[in-house]
Amino acid sequence: MRACAATSLVLMALPAFGNDTAAVLTTGGLEFVAHGEIAMESEELFISREEIRVVYRFRNDSDEDHHLLVAFPMPDIVPDHFSPVAYPMGASDNLFGFETRFEGEPVEVELHEYAYAAGVDRTKLLAKLDIPLVPISQEAIDAVDGLDEAALAELLHLGLAMPDEYDAGEGWETHHWPAWTYRATYTWEATFPAGETVGVEHRYTPSVGGTTGVSFLSEPYEDGYDPAAEYRRKYCTDENFVAAVRKTLPDPNEPWGAPFTESWISYILTTGGNWAGGGIENFRLVIDKGSTDNLVSFCGEGVTKIGPTTFEMVKENYWPREELNILILERYEAP
Repeated sequence: MRACAATSLVLMALPAFGNDTAAVLTTGGLEFVAHGEIAMESEELFISREEIRVVYRFRNDSDEDHHLLVAFPMPDIVPDHFSPVAYPMGASDNLFGFETRFEGEPVEVELHEYAYAAGVDRTKLLAKLDIPLVPISQEAIDAVDGLDEAALAELLHLGLAMPDEYDAGEGWETHHWPAWTYRATYTWEATFPAGETVGVEHRYTPSVGGTTGVSFLSEPYEDGYDPAAEYRRKYCTDENFVAAVRKTLPDPNEPWGAPFTESWISYILTTGGNWAGGGIENFRLVIDKGSTDNLVSFCGEGVTKIGPTTFEMVKENYWPREELNILILERYEAP
């Protein structure tokens, strides 16, 4: 079954489809060291452009306390300095603005961060050179570009830097960009008392990708790519949704003219099947479209509208088989 309605997300104010596209980073929920006696009693997941908020209830079905390592892995950040990606823009030690609570109390988390190139951990080398590990940060970009010849040659050899030659107006110049993959995980220890249920909440800012204009109304490309089919598969854009978008076209023969920008949010659901019993006993998803003028489409069963901008899906004994992908169309006023 499909969900179809309205939501918000902005990349550009006006459409100019083409290179005005930003890929999305997929985030997810908590990960535990596997334990067969901890059941996920419930999960409430709220997603909007501004925030992802998750409230879990975990139940210890055993007769003894369990002390577990809890982790929140961030998505890999692979810098692409020439194609836009919807990177998070928080502090360098908390890009997603991640915070968590256990039984209502704030939790102090430990950040583990690494730099990889060609599959090899080069974290110590970058630390030795006093280079910040977040490769998309201006501090890391400036540090790499300011290295001496010997250090730069080593980074180039190891795949940690890439050259960029261009005409800056006064002749050709060569600069260098960070090229390593940044991996980071937040961890903390938690105690799950015997026979009791505890609450865990975390929230963070999602990576929101998208493109200006609407891309799924066009005919299949010469290379065989069919955007309409891709969107049906990924976002369950049904006939009613497509018809609603087509009604906004100033010219029916110009599919790029719909007065919307696309936004994409992705969330990993399948880790919810890793608990005792194999699933989530009670699952509730709420998606906020952000504005009554916007449209939203995502794959779900039994989705209902519960507010002017919010949509709900409720499941019992839920075994998530696929990840959640959300398409939001934000309407703008045409000039």
